[in-house]
Amino acid sequence: MNVFQTNTITVFNNEQRGNRDQALIIEEPLSIRIEGQPYVVVMRTPGDEIAHAAGFCLAEGLIDTPKHIATIGFCTEAGTNVATVTLIPEQKKKVSHLLERKGFVSQTSCGICGKEVVEDLHQITTPVELTLRLTVDQALRCADKLPDYQPIHKQTRSAHAALIFDKHGSLLASAEDVGRHNALDKAIGKVFMDRRIGEAAFGVMSSRLSYELVQKAARARIELMIGVSRPTSLAVELARAMNMTLACARDTELMVFCGEERLTGL
Repeated sequence: MNVFQTNTITVFNNEQRGNRDQALIIEEPLSIRIEGQPYVVVMRTPGDEIAHAAGFCLAEGLIDTPKHIATIGFCTEAGTNVATVTLIPEQKKKVSHLLERKGFVSQTSCGICGKEVVEDLHQITTPVELTLRLTVDQALRCADKLPDYQPIHKQTRSAHAALIFDKHGSLLASAEDVGRHNALDKAIGKVFMDRRIGEAAFGVMSSRLSYELVQKAARARIELMIGVSRPTSLAVELARAMNMTLACARDTELMVFCGEERLTGL
């Protein structure tokens, strides 16, 4: 599967002009249909569509376990970008109000405030338990592993990555995508569909941590998220409400914005 395409570009450097071939990451729409109806269209990098759809549905509160999925599929025909999900009857009835609302968790448009975000998330999840204990060195070592799982970024310099670890620091899943939200959905979706979501303890992102990423992590019961850039104020507020830990890793420095009790050696 092609995840990047080569383009000829013009480069100016030290008053010199030249041409070279440059890899550009592919960005295409993916339509996710729930119960036969369009639910959302996301712009993403092709690949891991089943995991992407599953991770997205988990984040939206549409499912809590793979058993809630009756069928999930992706059309492999060229030029078709549609993932379809059907729910078992009991779950469809349970989340009928979400199916009517659409964009419940993923809504990021104007008109939604921080208080509404926190209140909405409380309707579909509960604060995570405090079970994880991690040393600062362990956290930094896991963050340092990001480049090892970014082959698309090495080619294009345009992809975000998400890594999911268990409490021992063993990697459970990794994913790359042009969108950081998609990368996390894919990584969580892989763990979810492997029936190992209960082992997911912390995650590392190649981006800043926004409130949407905290939402997705909270739904997966992930206790700690580490980004390479500082989180937003709303992300920290939401993480506190969800009893999560947010940190930023830079070289030998780990900045902890909330939930420092999960980290030792501070």
